[in-house]
Amino acid sequence: MANKAIILLAVVLCAQAAFGVTIISKSQWGGKAPNGKTTLANSLAYAVIHHTAGNYCSTRTACETELRNIQAYHMNSLGWADIGYNFLIGGDGNVYEGRGWNVVGAHATNWNSKSLGISFLGNYNTNKITSAQITAAKGLLADAVSRGQIKSGYTLYGHRQVGSTECPGTNIWNEIRTWANWKA
Repeated sequence: MANKAIILLAVVLCAQAAFGVTIISKSQWGGKAPNGKTTLANSLAYAVIHHTAGNYCSTRTACETELRNIQAYHMNSLGWADIGYNFLIGGDGNVYEGRGWNVVGAHATNWNSKSLGISFLGNYNTNKITSAQITAAKGLLADAVSRGQIKSGYTLYGHRQVGSTECPGTNIWNEIRTWANWKA
């Protein structure tokens, strides 16, 4: 059993080294346990990019506060089982676990069960996306492919492509349209 744990740890550390992605777990940012979970399949064909349209954060402490506020709103006001996104990316360049891997999100109506939902903390109609955030997002997507959560030929959409919204904000929208997997 100890050997299996060591091998698993080595795989996780290698994935982080290869993709440059360290994910801050929900317990590390002070998130609550979900009220329920539905399993998300592997080999998904889509990833959907969002912005929270709320407060921008540029430090881990500020991002953790914002994450707790978003989770409370999603769970207490909207009645969702958890924070809606699978992962969130702060202005500090960190990736934060939302629902995480293999859990259906609540981020895009009719797309939750067939996509991975990634949101940037802030309002990107006004906030500017940083190079650290771009690197984090691309690393997270590469990690998702490596894990088999999304297919290597996945299609990347902005939320506005799958729902009636201006999300993910103009600044992120203009950025992701330059990424290899984005499709019109």
